[in-house]
Amino acid sequence: MLTTLPAPYDRVLTELRGLMPDARLITDPLRTLAYGTDASFYRLIPKIVAIVESEAEVVGLLRVARAHATPVTFRAAGTSLSGQAVSDSLLVVLGDGWRGCAISADAALVTLQPGVIGAEANRKLAPLGRKIGPDPASINTAKIGGIAANNASGMCCGTAQNSYRTLESMRLVLADGTALDTADPASRAAFAQSHAHVLDALAALGTRTRANTALAERIRSKFRIKNTTGYSLNALVDYSDPIDILAHLMIGSEGTLGFLSAITLRTVPEHAHKASALLFFPDIAEACRAVALLKPTPVSAVELIDRAGLRSIENKPGMPPAIKGFGPDAAALLVETRAESADALAAQVEGIGAVLAQTTTIGDGAFTTDPQACEGFWKIRKGLFPAVGAVRQTGTTVIIEDVAFPLDRLADATLALQALFAKHGYHEAIIFGHALEGNLHFVFTQAFDTDAEIDRYRRFMDEVCAMVVRDYDGSLKAEHGTGRNMAPFVELEWGPQAYALMKEIKSLFDPLGLLNPGVILNGDPDAHLKDLKAMPAAHGLVDTCIECGFCEPTCPSHKLTLSPRQRIVGWREIARLSRDGADPARLDALSAAYDYQGIDTCAACGLCSTACPVGIETGLLVKALRGQRRGAVAQRVGDWVADHTAGTLEMARTGLRLADLARRTVGPAALDTAARVLTGGHVTRLPRTLPTATRFTPAPAAPTESSDAIPEVVYIPSCVSRSMGPAASDPEQTPLPQKVEGLMRKAGFRVLYPQDLAGQCCGMPLESKGLAAQADAKADAMLAALRAASRNSALPIVMDTSPCALRLKKRLTDGGLAILDVAEFLHRHALPRLEIVRTDEPVVLHLTCSTRRMGLDGALTAVARACSSNVVIPEDVGCCGFAGDKGFSTPELNAHALRHLAKDVPAGAKSGYSTSRTCEIGLSQHAGVPYRSIVYLVDACSRAKAPVPAF
Repeated sequence: MLTTLPAPYDRVLTELRGLMPDARLITDPLRTLAYGTDASFYRLIPKIVAIVESEAEVVGLLRVARAHATPVTFRAAGTSLSGQAVSDSLLVVLGDGWRGCAISADAALVTLQPGVIGAEANRKLAPLGRKIGPDPASINTAKIGGIAANNASGMCCGTAQNSYRTLESMRLVLADGTALDTADPASRAAFAQSHAHVLDALAALGTRTRANTALAERIRSKFRIKNTTGYSLNALVDYSDPIDILAHLMIGSEGTLGFLSAITLRTVPEHAHKASALLFFPDIAEACRAVALLKPTPVSAVELIDRAGLRSIENKPGMPPAIKGFGPDAAALLVETRAESADALAAQVEGIGAVLAQTTTIGDGAFTTDPQACEGFWKIRKGLFPAVGAVRQTGTTVIIEDVAFPLDRLADATLALQALFAKHGYHEAIIFGHALEGNLHFVFTQAFDTDAEIDRYRRFMDEVCAMVVRDYDGSLKAEHGTGRNMAPFVELEWGPQAYALMKEIKSLFDPLGLLNPGVILNGDPDAHLKDLKAMPAAHGLVDTCIECGFCEPTCPSHKLTLSPRQRIVGWREIARLSRDGADPARLDALSAAYDYQGIDTCAACGLCSTACPVGIETGLLVKALRGQRRGAVAQRVGDWVADHTAGTLEMARTGLRLADLARRTVGPAALDTAARVLTGGHVTRLPRTLPTATRFTPAPAAPTESSDAIPEVVYIPSCVSRSMGPAASDPEQTPLPQKVEGLMRKAGFRVLYPQDLAGQCCGMPLESKGLAAQADAKADAMLAALRAASRNSALPIVMDTSPCALRLKKRLTDGGLAILDVAEFLHRHALPRLEIVRTDEPVVLHLTCSTRRMGLDGALTAVARACSSNVVIPEDVGCCGFAGDKGFSTPELNAHALRHLAKDVPAGAKSGYSTSRTCEIGLSQHAGVPYRSIVYLVDACSRAKAPVPAF
C-alpha cells in the first residue's frame, strides 16, 4: 500500500530526505503502527518516524519541523508509562549513534549520550565501584535520555540520587535548533549572545519565584517527597544562574522543552556488600510505622507490599508457605542495606534489627547476605506488576499509577486507596512501592472497549486525584512522569500560581508549542480519556503482553525490522482487522509487510522471554504463524525430512562439497548467483565461512571388565555437528564430534552412542519452520533412543550444540533423563578430571541464546576462564541472528545482530568460541576470526590427569 502523506508532512518528508537516508525515514503503515506504542495505555500513530543518528540531524530536523509548524516527539526506549513517547505527527527515535559513555579518571562523573541503556552505564561503572543514581525498574531497557527526561528514580534512588540531584552538566538542543553545552564556556557565551532573552526571562522567573516566600516554600515542600507532576519548578528556587535553571528544568520535562543530546551525572557508590530481608507485619499501619522507624537507619531500600500483592505472588518460589495463612490485612516490607565491607554490613544489620525489634512482625523474617536468596526476594518484588498483567482478562490493559504521600500519612493513604479500589470494582488491584519515600504504585486492569468502562476509569481517577491532593497533599506522579494521563490534573495539584509558572516556562522554551504537545500541560480536561490503546485478542501465546518493551534490547532484529513488542502490536492489529473486516486495504498492506518484517526476520531465539515481565516468547507466535503459512506441500516435505533424516543430511553434505568446489573454481560471486538460482532465492548469499562437509562414525567402545572402573557418558552429536565440519579457511580442521569424543576419553570417560545415530535429530530445524508436529516426533524419537542408550536414564547424556540441548530439555517429560549441554558437562564433569594449562591469548566468547536461557552462561564463562586469563565477552552482542538457516536466507539479520562485534574483538585474538555450529558460521563471518566450539579450547589447554584407558 503506497503511503500518501497529507500536507505539510509530504513537504517535511521531502526536506528530511535531504538530511538523512531514506531508509531511516519510516512512513509505511506497519512500522508507524509499531512505533506508535509505548508502555502506556495510549496509542497514537505517527505520520513519519525519523531515526536520528547525530545531533546535527536533530538540529536540522527541528528546523524543518519549525518551518512547517510540525509537532515533534522524541523517543528513547519507549518504556514510558504515561504516554509521553507516542505521537500522531513526527516521532524522532534514537538510532545506534547515541551510545557514547565517558567516565572521569576518578569515576566520580560519567558522561552519557541519550541512547545508552541505564544498566549498560552501570555495567561500565561497576568495576570502579560506582553507578548512576537513578535506578528505575526498567533500567535494563530504559535509556539515559528517557531516564533524565522523566526524572526517573526507583527503589534505592529516592529523592537524593535522581537525575535532577546528580546532574553535573548537559548538552541540549532547543526547539529552534540551537545547541547548548552547559559545561563548555564557549558554548555558554555563544548562547548568552544568541538567546539573551531566554536567560533573562529565566533569571527573572527565578528571582520572582524566590521573592514570593509562600510560593517558594510551596515548591520546596512539594519536592521533599518524590514528585514528577509538571515541570521541575524547584530549579527556580534551587538555582540563580539562568543556565543552571535551564538545565534543571530540562530534567523531567519529557521532551516538551528540548532534546537532550548528552548528560554528565555525578555517580554514587555501588557497595558490593548487601543484605536483604522480607519482613511481614499484621497490617499496613504497623508496616508503615516500621518504615518511619527505618527512615533514619542505613537502609538503601524499603519496599512495601500490601495483602493483595502478597496473594498475587504467594506461590512464587522463595515465598514462605506460611504467607497463605496470614490475615486479610497483612503486609510486607522488603528491606535492603548496603555497606563497603562485610564488617560494616554486619554492624548495620544489627542496628536495623534493633530498630525492627520495636515493631510487631509475623512469620519468620531475617536478613540474609546470600546473593541467590537476595536476588530471589527482589525478583519477587519486581514480579508484582507482571503478576497482575499475567492474569488480566484478554482485552483489558494493565495500568500502573504512582503517587507519593508524606511518610507520616502513608498508612492512612494506603487504606484510602484500597477503599477506592473496592468502591469502583477494581478487586484485582494491588499496591506496592518505595515506602521509604512515601511512594506507592498501584496496579489494576482496565478495559476501554465500552463507554461504561471508560466512565468507570474517569470516576476512579477523579476520586484518586482528589484524595491524593486534597486529603494528603501528595504527588499525583512520583516517578513515572506526568505524560498524558495526569496532564489534566497538574493544576489541581499545584494550584493556579505554580501552574501559570509552568505555562510561562513552556512558552519560553517552545513558543510555537511543537515539542510533544499534549504532554505535561494540557487544557483538555478529558485528555486522559482519549487515544486509548485497544488490546484485542490476537493469539493465546501473546495475549498477556503489556507492551512494556522490556524485550527489545534482547532482540536481534530490533531496529532492522521489528522487535518482539512491535511484532505483537502488528499482529494484534492484523487479528483485529481480520476479525472486524472493516478495512481490507489496510489489512492487506499490514499482512504483506508482516511476512518479512514480522515473520521472516524473527530469529525465534527466545531471549525475549528472559526479559519479558510475563514470560512471553514471541518466537513461539512466529513459529505458529510460519506453520499456518505453510501449505500441504510443505507439511509433506516436513514429513519426508523427518522420516529420512540421514538422507537429508547426506544431501546437505553433498551441497557443502559442491559449494566448496565451486568456491575454489569459479569464485564466491558466481557461487552466490548459483545458490540463489538453485534455491529459488531462499539462499541469497553464502558466507565465506561456509562449513565443509563432514561425516561422523563413532569409534566402537571397547568392552571393560568392570563398568564401575570407568565412568560412562552417552554422547549425542547434533545433526549439524555430524554434517558441518570446520570452514575451509579455519586452521583447525578436526570435526567437532571427533574432538568431543577425544576430549571425553582424555578426561577418562567411556563414550557411548545411541542407536541409529545417522537418523537422529532433535527436530530444531523443523520447529523453526513451524512444522511442530514433525519436530516433536523427531525429538521424542531421539529421547527414546537416549533413554535406551543411557540404560534407562542411569547415565548422563551430553549434547554438543546448545540450541539442541535446550530443545531436548524443554521436550523432556522424564525427570530422570539427565541431558547435559556441552558447557554444563565441561564445567561439572570434564574440567575436574583434566589438568588445565591456561593461556594468555585473548579468547572471544559468545554466549548463545540457548546457553543464556538454560542459565548456563556462567558455566560457559567459567570454562573459558579456566582456560584463558584473557576472556572477552563482547558487550553489544546478544543473539547472533544466524538462527539456524537465517544466516543463509536472511543474512541481513545476522549482519545487523553482529554489527558491533568486530570492534570488541581484541588485538591478538586468533579465535572465538561458542556452543552452536551455525552461530559460529555467522560469528566467524563478522568477527574476522574463526569461531569454534568451546570444546576446542578445552582440548588445546588440557591434558589427562591419569593414563587414559585403551578402547
